[in-house]
Amino acid sequence: MEYTIEMLGIRKEFPGIVANDNVTLQVKSGEIHALLGENGAGKSTLMSILFGMYQPEAGSIKVNGKEVTISNPNVANELGIGMVHQHFKLVEVFTVTENIILGMEPTKGIVLDKQIAAKRIQELSDQYGLMVDPDALIQDISVGMQQRVEILKMLYRNADILIFDEPTAVLTPQEIEELMHIMERLKAEGKSIILITHKLKEIKAVADRCTILRKGKYIATVDVAPTPEHEMARLMVGREVNFKVEKGPAHPGAVVLEVEGLEVSDNRKLKAVKGLNLEVKAGEIFGIAGIDGNGQAELVEAITGLRPINAGKVMLGGNDITHMSIRNKTEKGIGYIPEDRHKFGLVLDYTLAENLVLQNYYLPPFSKNGILNHDEIEKYAERLIDEFDVRSGQGPSTPARSMSGGNQQKAIIAREVDRSPALLIASQPTRGLDVGAIEYIHKRLIAERDKGKAVLLISFELDEILNVSDRIGVIYEGQIVNVSDADKTNENELGLLMAGSKKGGEANA
Repeated sequence: MEYTIEMLGIRKEFPGIVANDNVTLQVKSGEIHALLGENGAGKSTLMSILFGMYQPEAGSIKVNGKEVTISNPNVANELGIGMVHQHFKLVEVFTVTENIILGMEPTKGIVLDKQIAAKRIQELSDQYGLMVDPDALIQDISVGMQQRVEILKMLYRNADILIFDEPTAVLTPQEIEELMHIMERLKAEGKSIILITHKLKEIKAVADRCTILRKGKYIATVDVAPTPEHEMARLMVGREVNFKVEKGPAHPGAVVLEVEGLEVSDNRKLKAVKGLNLEVKAGEIFGIAGIDGNGQAELVEAITGLRPINAGKVMLGGNDITHMSIRNKTEKGIGYIPEDRHKFGLVLDYTLAENLVLQNYYLPPFSKNGILNHDEIEKYAERLIDEFDVRSGQGPSTPARSMSGGNQQKAIIAREVDRSPALLIASQPTRGLDVGAIEYIHKRLIAERDKGKAVLLISFELDEILNVSDRIGVIYEGQIVNVSDADKTNENELGLLMAGSKKGGEANA
């Protein structure tokens, strides 16, 4: 039988939007099949239908040649379909084993038999080279390891068809490489994999074939090996995409952000930032490169006021803002695009318009004598939606929760960039975005720089750091260990410094 999965003529509607419009997807047995499309193209919706989370208005699904109705995820599991969601479905205070057996707990009589489950999990972990400790608590393990727990959850349920929804969005470059190897091992064992992504590099690295969606419609299915990246990008976006960031030389001015001897603790009360010094000037993009967990998050949270500072000081435009409140820091001129858009960027139960005025709802023209002016808020939201190409079904009144991840990110960027703050902190600003959106966001960051603003960019994507930054600082174990001009360094040198080698400079030799 040629196809393991066939989704034929699928249509799915939500209020004001057709998410899937007559879409067809055919996945062969034992292949890695990529599903490519812009944010909001309907990729996750299509996979949620296959996993039984949504019901389509039209179309049919066949599994191993037999037409099926997948009314909920349990039916999907019985059919051998498993899914790793972009936002993991794990209970933080449970162990790896407890998370994996949730919903199908093995018992000895009426007693839960965790021993037998842990043994089976260890066997699967060894078989696929996942190296997961069955007894570890979820809250104590890295994001990459949590993702492996999600993979084990599928394997424990004997899934043969594995759906990965944006699996690399939260991983470091090293973890991404390991995940690619895991996928290849799963494929070698005869599993069929559907990979939702918009990272063309990853599709080229592991996928056999690729189906492309655009604005909810099926565009094409191509063999990956002979199809160049720029052609896939063109099919996805509907126009030619420029992969190279176009920017003129920087004209740095006065120091805007000055951090001196900063010390900050992490959630476990351990020192995460240790005597860190940093300067960012007006009219430059300063990029911070580093492997996740070296103090980036704590540094940014300390500057923005989300985390207390133990020692040292933070100056903005010559003013001491070390212990100011978050609102005061914002009013002094800090804009912040946070790494975790759900936790720090949006109020998911608010509308898009309400989220767009979170930083200035209390100022005229949005309010007078403490009463909100909804007409002005809506007018402002409509301008930002239009200018920043935020796609949503119901315009300003769309609930933030119902928007695609990429459009949520565009909304945050619209809110922060439109205020044109003296210092714009962008933490993983393009995480989980497609090539068209990435190109747009890079242009906006460079436009802010060219207006004479200071931009602090934190990213795990070395390509992004090298392409967008004017100067690059490497953070390692809570300290900036090296600062160099972007055009005088390379990926190899930065990689060595990020791994703690003092000999980064020798990489050029």
